[in-house]
Formats: sequence, structure tokens, C-alpha cells
Amino acid sequence: MVHGKGHSHANAFTDFHGSTREGLAVTDRRGMLKAGLAGMAGLSLPGLLEARAQAKGAKRKMGGHKSVILLWMCGGPSHIDTLDPKPHLPQNKRGPFSTIPTTLPSVHVCEHLPKYAKLTDKLTIIRSVDARGSSHQPNQVMQTGNRAAAPRTNREGTLYPAIGSVVAKLHGANQPGLPPNVNLNLRDRTHFAWGGWLGKKHDPFVGDDVTKLFHLPKNVTVDRLDNRLALSGSIDRLRRGLDQNGDIEALDAYGQQAYDLVAGPRAREAFDLTREPQKMRDLYGKHEWAQKALLARRLVEAGVAFVTIDLSNHRSSGTWDTHGDKKDAVYGGIVSGLKPLLPVFDHLYSTLINDLSERGLLDEVLVIAMGEFGRTPIIGTQNGYTGGRNHWPSVMSMTLAGGGFKHGQVIGSSDKDGGNPHDRPVTPGDLAATIYHHFGVPLDATYEDHRSRPRYIIEEGNPLRELI
Repeated sequence: MVHGKGHSHANAFTDFHGSTREGLAVTDRRGMLKAGLAGMAGLSLPGLLEARAQAKGAKRKMGGHKSVILLWMCGGPSHIDTLDPKPHLPQNKRGPFSTIPTTLPSVHVCEHLPKYAKLTDKLTIIRSVDARGSSHQPNQVMQTGNRAAAPRTNREGTLYPAIGSVVAKLHGANQPGLPPNVNLNLRDRTHFAWGGWLGKKHDPFVGDDVTKLFHLPKNVTVDRLDNRLALSGSIDRLRRGLDQNGDIEALDAYGQQAYDLVAGPRAREAFDLTREPQKMRDLYGKHEWAQKALLARRLVEAGVAFVTIDLSNHRSSGTWDTHGDKKDAVYGGIVSGLKPLLPVFDHLYSTLINDLSERGLLDEVLVIAMGEFGRTPIIGTQNGYTGGRNHWPSVMSMTLAGGGFKHGQVIGSSDKDGGNPHDRPVTPGDLAATIYHHFGVPLDATYEDHRSRPRYIIEEGNPLRELI
């Protein structure tokens, strides 16, 4: 459903309760281990076996050790109140925040992004993203790079594949024993895109609950993974369960390789945050988003090709879906909802970029920060709400860093009210093409849909020429 005058359906956005305790505050080794291993929770065994097959079979022919970290600002961050301020407009349009200069001449951003502002020589800000058709639903337009993946045609997210799933199929993991595509911090299925027509074996591996590690039965704990006898029995039981869910074909294809991957050390070490020095853990901070950013760095450093982090579940508004203030509302407005999110994002983003840079990884890792769409040019446009902005797919902003691309620039602009692209419109397909270019994946590559018809991975769009 495309949203008009607000959310009328039950999903993570309406069900979130902002009064509940926020996220994961890691205070001890047990909590740190849980934070790390939670990223492996829900990883499907067939998918893990497919990952191992891809790596061992030398399918990784292109792109070297390239990877992507997607910071998914779930809900749609306001471009006007963050990266594309309009300080000369009336307050009901410009919003309540002041602006600060960046390291780029004449480029300003929101006052609540001071660390971000100091990094803009390493970044590319895009202010003219055309996200028309995008919404909160599965296989969001922006996560697939395909405008046809709009909810009206892709309501269950089973058609157009996620960009990360295409990367998993055509590029694979950068190292054996690791999944190619991982999603962290799952709050609701609608927050991510999936394998679609590529099949379940190319679904991302999703972090959820550590007790569900690899979808093995509850009696098989992390401590028992090294017990091959117990694992064997668990896999037999898993096989019976998978058969009921239609996944048995994927499991049979890779059979006994389960032992090497599930019980092997490479993936378990990558997901184990306790292996990080205390100084580094403290540097990122204890907020759940920051811990997942640290985990994402560990994963790409180890050999995962594509990591998506769901930046939601904040106590202020739940997501970046900051419609406004209203009695008993789950959303906050610009001040009550967006303002508390910005310092958290500012810290984790700057820490991640600096960490990657200091490790010599930034040229290999493309970091993308974006959401589904922008917000309305006028505040208070949703019925019954005040102090917020409604959905606005016509234009949005995003940030790219790293990947060996040219940075220190702003691409495109919005019009004077921030309502539409003014010049250099950038499409979802342009973003996808840029990512595939980063991995060395041919843009004329195809996959088959449910009718065995070939479809191009890029149906419209080109790599951003300003970056290359």
C-alpha cells in the first residue's frame, strides 16, 4: 500500500512503541557476544551452503574484495532537516534546525551533524534522488534499484530481487566460509528487500535472535555447535522442516557441506564482537546501531560482500518516519522524533568512516546512507499531526563514501522549496548501476523471473559519472 494520509495498516511502523526501552546497550562480554552473534541469527542453512559453494567454486571472478555497507535509515529521513537545508525559507518550510558549514565550500548541513560535516571531503552528498514509487513495503524501490518494485506490484517482496541478492548471486562472498549478503537488526520483514525471483537461497542472511542461530532447533546452542553429532541430528530435523517449507532442494544441493560452514571458525569469528579490543568497542559506543556498525565493519573485513543495517527501533520515534507529534502517536516530529536520532547517526557514521579509512579499507568498502524517500516541503502536512513531515518520494538525499570513488562533492540539487529535483536527477537504477560497477558486475547481466524470462539486473540507469 502506498501511503497517503498516514499509516492505516499494521506493520513495524504502527506497531512500534516508543516508550519501550531502546535497542541493545552492551555492558559486558555476554552482551557483546550476543550483539555479535545476533547478526548470525536467522541465517538460513541453505543460503550458507550456497555461499560456501560460491566461494569454493571460484565464482568470485570480478571486483576483488569490494563490499558495501548500507545504512538503511528506515522510515525516510527528512532531506530538508538533514542534508539539504533551506535556511532562507519561512520556518514552516525550513524547519526548526540551524545549519553548519562543512569542509566543502558553501555546503551546509543540519546543525546536529557536526561530525558528518567534518567528513564531507570524503563523502558525496546527492540532493536530487528521484524516489517516486518508493514506500515502506517489502523490496523497497531503493533497495532493489528498480522502480517497478513498488508495493502495488510487489506487495509481498517476492518479485524483484534486492541489490544485495544480485551481488550474492553474481559476485558472491569475498572469502570462503562467509555469507555474501547479511542484514542486521531486523525489526520487521518490510524493512528489507529479499531474493525475489532469484529464489530463497539468495535471500539475505538476517540477524534476529541468537537462540535461532542458523535456524537450528532451540536445543542446539552456540556452545553445542562444535558437537558434530548433535549438529548432525539437528540438520536431519532441519531437513524435515525445510521439506515442508519448500526449501529442501536448496539443502540437498549442498548436503554435508553444512558441517564445514556452520561449525567452522571463519563465520563465527567474524560475528564475534568480543574479539574486538575494548578500546574499539568503546569508540563505537554501546548504542545498538553503533554496535551493528562495528559488526558490519568486521563482516566486510572478513569477507562478506554486502551488509545492510536497519537503523530503526529508536526510543524517540521508532524509525525515521517522523510524521509529527500527536497524542498517543508512535511517531515523533522534527524536534521530538528526528532530533534524537541525528546525534546517534552522526557518531556511528563518522566512527565507521574513520575506522574504515584508518584500516585502509575505505577504498574497498562503499558506504551508503539512505532511506526510502524524503519528506514534504511543508511541516505539519499529515492530518492530526503537528511539527513533522509526511512522505515525499519526489526527491530525497543520500550519502555515499568510500568504494574507491571520487568524493568531496555534491551531486544535483532540489528546487528552492525542496519539493523536486532541480538538476541532475538520480534514479534508483543509477544507484544500483553504481553499486554493480563497484563490484565489477556487468550491467547487462540477467536473471530469470518466475516465467523463465530473462530480465536485466539494470532496467534503467547508469553508474554515476561524477564518481568514476
